Amino acid sequence: MIGIPAILGPELLFTLRSMGHGDEIALVDGNYPAQEHARRLIRADGHGIMALFEAILQVMPLDRTPPVAIFRAALNNDPAQRGAFHDRIDAASARLAPGFRIEPLSGADLYPRIRSAHTIVATSETALFANVILRKGFIDPTDPS
Repeated sequence: MIGIPAILGPELLFTLRSMGHGDEIALVDGNYPAQEHARRLIRADGHGIMALFEAILQVMPLDRTPPVAIFRAALNNDPAQRGAFHDRIDAASARLAPGFRIEPLSGADLYPRIRSAHTIVATSETALFANVILRKGFIDPTDPS
C-alpha cells in the first residue's frame, strides 16, 4: 500500500473514510472500558496510541472550524497535570498537525465525549490517562495533496 501506514488495517481505514466532518474517533488506553462504552469498537491489540495517532494524522484531516480538534486525557483527570505520555502526544501534534491546539480534559468532560465518539479504538497502551480524541475535518476537493 503506497502512502498508507501499515498499522491502519482495513477496518480502521473503512472507519476513517466512513466518518463525516465533525465526527470524532477516540484512541483509548488498555485500562479504558472500551467494550462497554463504544457505539462502534475497533480492537488494536498489541499497538500503542502513539503509533496509531501518528498514522491516523497522516491520512485523516482534522476539523479546522472549531477552536480545538484534538482532545486528550490529563494526568489524574486534572487538566492542569500532565505526564510523559502527554508530552509525546503534544510533540507529535505539533509536528504532524501544526496550528492545532490540544485540549486536555478532566475525566468528567473526557468520558462522555469518548462515549459519544463515532468509533472507539481500543489499544494496548500501558500509559495511564492516555486517551486521545480526534475530530475529523472535511476533505477539500481543491487540495492537490
